[in-house]
Amino acid sequence: MSIYRLQRFQRLPISVEQAWEFFSNPKNLKTITPDYMGFDILSGADRPMFAGQIIQYIVTPILGIKTKWVTEITHVVPKSYFVDEQRFGPYALWHHKHFIKEIEGGIEMEDIIDYKLPFGLLGRLVHLFLVKPKLEEIFNYRKEKLEELFGTF
Repeated sequence: MSIYRLQRFQRLPISVEQAWEFFSNPKNLKTITPDYMGFDILSGADRPMFAGQIIQYIVTPILGIKTKWVTEITHVVPKSYFVDEQRFGPYALWHHKHFIKEIEGGIEMEDIIDYKLPFGLLGRLVHLFLVKPKLEEIFNYRKEKLEELFGTF
């Protein structure tokens, strides 16, 4: 059983309050997701973030194949961190921790995604050639988009 991890850090010249306001609003996920992924929220983003919140999306990650993705916000500590976990979607496991920490001149955010693919050996091969590069591409896009929105540190 292979569980993979993607970890990213980014510093932004904004306050913890600004960071929390942006990152804790599920509607902003579309802004920091590449357009080609066809990301749309179907339901669950109509109130401020809370533990137990279920959010349903449609995403088109590869080859124009639309995929329904359902996540639950399982933990929330305002202005500090939140966790989303996949309840239905393409992964056998998806556990994404979002941390926000105040530093001199702004904030440092950390994303830690632990994930597992279905299909055993086939999943491991697909990870190497498709999933890992795609996730890195998505998070590189997010980094660039966030710098465009908030400036560089």
